[in-house]
Amino acid sequence: MTPRTVQAIRHIGFEDLGSFADPLRAAGYDIEYIDVAERDPAGLDPLAADLLVVLGGPIGVYDHDGYPVVTDEIDLLRARLAADLPTLGLCLGAQLMAAALGARVYRGPVKEIGWSALDLSDAAATGPLAVLHEVPVLHWHGDTFELPDGATVLASTPLCANQAFSRGPNVLGLQFHPEVQGARFEHWLLGHASELATAGIDPGPLRRDAQRYASNLEQAGAALLSDWLSRLRR
Repeated sequence: MTPRTVQAIRHIGFEDLGSFADPLRAAGYDIEYIDVAERDPAGLDPLAADLLVVLGGPIGVYDHDGYPVVTDEIDLLRARLAADLPTLGLCLGAQLMAAALGARVYRGPVKEIGWSALDLSDAAATGPLAVLHEVPVLHWHGDTFELPDGATVLASTPLCANQAFSRGPNVLGLQFHPEVQGARFEHWLLGHASELATAGIDPGPLRRDAQRYASNLEQAGAALLSDWLSRLRR
């Protein structure tokens, strides 16, 4: 059987597929990272990969003047989403997907950085996100987005109304980070040290919460992804 292909667009080294990598391989996918600092996504065929995953990063959708890769990724996603091909976005990736679908992406009232459970919508109760019921997940974002036309909201928090959305079985955008791994969490704290300092956030409680919650999230996140992959319409 020919392996399926997943292209994972990566903006910063430590924000990778994390706990999602193993279930992808178990489902028969060969993983290819596209590091946008080294490879222009404008050169990618938006329809080529069986699955496209757009990962998180420290830039915003509105940073297109300073970081032209933002425009390239939105163009890539616009073509792919128009074809309704399997596409997953995490944090920045979800924001880029929302923008490609015509929704407004903007700075939220406060940064949401920390571990807390989601408020799942009724639509999420019978879908892949159901496994996250009462499971604290990692939030690490300052931006948010309006719900794209034709999309269904799946989760929210008091600080962010649109934490997850789907558009049919093939399109899933997650504002939070279900893929984070506890053993690699120190990379997040070091890599985003300036952001934490600017926001006045002490890394100590984040580290302690990761020690408490990351293991359960790794299991739930892997189950979420496996379930979603099994539902894709090809």
